[in-house]
Amino acid sequence: MRLSESKLLESPMHKYKIIAVDDEKGIVESLEVFLKKSGYQLTGVTDPLQAIEMIKNEHYDLMLLDFLMSPIHGDQVVEEIRKFNKELYILLLTGQKDLAPPLDTIRRLSIQGYCEKSDKFDQLLLLIESAIKSIEQMNVIKEINRQLKDSQVQLEKAYLESIETLRMTVEAKDVYTRGHSERVAEYSVLIGKKLGLSDEELKILRIGGLFHDIGKIGIPDSILLKESKLTDEEYSEIKNHPAIGKNILSNATIFKDIIPIVYHHHEKYNGTGYPERLAGEAIPLFARIAAVADTFDAMTSKRSYRNAIPIEIVKEEFVKCSGSQFDPKIATVFLDILNNEYDKILEIQNKF
Repeated sequence: MRLSESKLLESPMHKYKIIAVDDEKGIVESLEVFLKKSGYQLTGVTDPLQAIEMIKNEHYDLMLLDFLMSPIHGDQVVEEIRKFNKELYILLLTGQKDLAPPLDTIRRLSIQGYCEKSDKFDQLLLLIESAIKSIEQMNVIKEINRQLKDSQVQLEKAYLESIETLRMTVEAKDVYTRGHSERVAEYSVLIGKKLGLSDEELKILRIGGLFHDIGKIGIPDSILLKESKLTDEEYSEIKNHPAIGKNILSNATIFKDIIPIVYHHHEKYNGTGYPERLAGEAIPLFARIAAVADTFDAMTSKRSYRNAIPIEIVKEEFVKCSGSQFDPKIATVFLDILNNEYDKILEIQNKF
């Protein structure tokens, strides 16, 4: 390797990959000679369709693109590229200023720069240097965001593990409630899928179901495990668990989306529930879903003071309480699951 080639490879500009697209071979060759002398790594292409495929399959930092080409023009090339690559920095070149695409098109396609062709490449070189600086800055920002995301993921994991420990502590107290939160989470997801919720919304439902009773960690065992009927005072104490759960989770922003489930899953559609006596659609949707799932599991689980309620009676209760205790739309959806997809309910019950 000659000394001059070695210096080019050591150039900080050499790490950035540039692709030049022009249907005139002479221009492509001139750009290759000029830019490689300036320390850039450049690939020249005369077929715009081939260039699109290359960008699909390889990483390039910067594209120098002719506007008037055959078989498609530069703006059409960018239109295709932006369907799968939003980040590629594009400089548009044209030999005829009057035939350049309108400014609205340049903005819509996120074309970052524009330059008229010239026998001298001084102006183009300045634009390329500016583009590389912008790309460097964007790479730094992306790396910072990646590190922040990694840190956030680790933080979320730590919080989830801590709250999971609290949840398991609650359920370990009472053999009759073990698996309750897992089943509520899975029933909620079944309903959410029927309602057409997104994957992200289903994730919130699942986590909310898992932690909906986390506030019971703050209820005395003498009340929580009492087998006889609760006094009015004891029942008032039990009714504090949504507020306790909200306070536990409010210390971490990652739980902000599930707090409405934890805090409002005992509200009733007719406004007679707790803690805020919300009614109808004033009750958060996910809390209305969790209320149905929570009540179903309570009715179909064996307790120290009674056996599980038969499924036909459970169905009758949901019909009777639709519009009073439960959102009628959600009750209807859940009844449809009970009538037509009961195998999924049994699968959850057998799993937990």
